[in-house]
Amino acid sequence: MSSPQVTTGDRIIDPMIALAGCSTRQRVVVAGSKSMELMLELHRRGYLLAAAAGNCGRPTGQYDVALVDWRRRTLRSLETTMDWLMNFLSPRAVLVVWVDAQKPTANESLRASVAKRGFVIVRGAVHECGCALLARRSQDYPVQKAA
Repeated sequence: MSSPQVTTGDRIIDPMIALAGCSTRQRVVVAGSKSMELMLELHRRGYLLAAAAGNCGRPTGQYDVALVDWRRRTLRSLETTMDWLMNFLSPRAVLVVWVDAQKPTANESLRASVAKRGFVIVRGAVHECGCALLARRSQDYPVQKAA
């Protein structure tokens, strides 16, 4: 009897789900080079409304969660993907971006890129496979008026 192999995608899927706090009833879009693999893993875990970037339909703000696996890719190329992804996300969507371990300057660039697209960074996480950040649309965090 052989044990199942644990792929890199399997190692990041649990932390991404935990960071996003998503449920199996939410619509999830997965982007990145391993998006099909991650989508299939989500389906195996009961997230039947998950779709990969290649089969997510027309952009109508229909997804509640975006999981972006951007390891071994440049932050510059992430800009284009995030611009494309924005039209697929609902006004209350959460975004999880997973990248390789970053130098502080690259981490700040990632944070600025996410903020530029109307998201507020809620949390970050460091894992043996890289690091991730969780962001929510900024309208979920309205500016408080001073008394």
